[in-house]
Amino acid sequence: MKVRGTRECQNCGTQWSYYETGSIACPNCESMQSVGLEDDRVKHTDSAVTLDLTKVRGAVDEEPLREIAALAKDAAREYVRKRGFIKGGKLQPLDDTYLMAQELRHVADVISRTLEITDDEELYFFSLLREADEGERLATADVPQSMYDVRGLADAESLHDYHQEMGDWVREHDLTREGRNTLEMLGEHVRRARALEGGLDIDTVDALVEAARDLACYLREDDENALDSARETLSHSD
Repeated sequence: MKVRGTRECQNCGTQWSYYETGSIACPNCESMQSVGLEDDRVKHTDSAVTLDLTKVRGAVDEEPLREIAALAKDAAREYVRKRGFIKGGKLQPLDDTYLMAQELRHVADVISRTLEITDDEELYFFSLLREADEGERLATADVPQSMYDVRGLADAESLHDYHQEMGDWVREHDLTREGRNTLEMLGEHVRRARALEGGLDIDTVDALVEAARDLACYLREDDENALDSARETLSHSD
């Protein structure tokens, strides 16, 4: 949606940024009577939401594994649902917290439905639960081979969401033919990854994430080196 960023409370006069709070309610007096001050509206899809797994972790010693997984899945899904990648008209990076939330969401879904979980899979799940809201992604080496497809599917879903928002952002900005072609190349790879439900080689999926980040760097900063890197990565990911 398109919104005016700076709002002013008609009750107490406080001004704040909608892009930071995601709310029309005054942060000072909580009045819902506020107005936007700018003449122009800009695209904004992100919201002021944080991935907080504290309550889920607090239930680890009290609930069985499958119940913990169900709680983690719900928390991660709610976070993903509220997240976006355009903030005040500016394209944001594809951050590790979002990737980890998607990964936790999908892994927790498997854990909550599977009758027999290996020790490696359980350790992987709890590692995600411990680290997902810290913003630093688990290394590929920490993923059990039996969970490669699950991580791949999570990444494919993240890339799908991010590619869609890159497309939305590009529609309102000038872009070179090479940039548009690269965006289309990425889209083709993402569609294939989703169709295979994460069945791509895990290193290939990791490469697609890096290509998306390089392409976004080019879109945000006009970094030609980043564009070249994205194109090279995509050309070797077939």
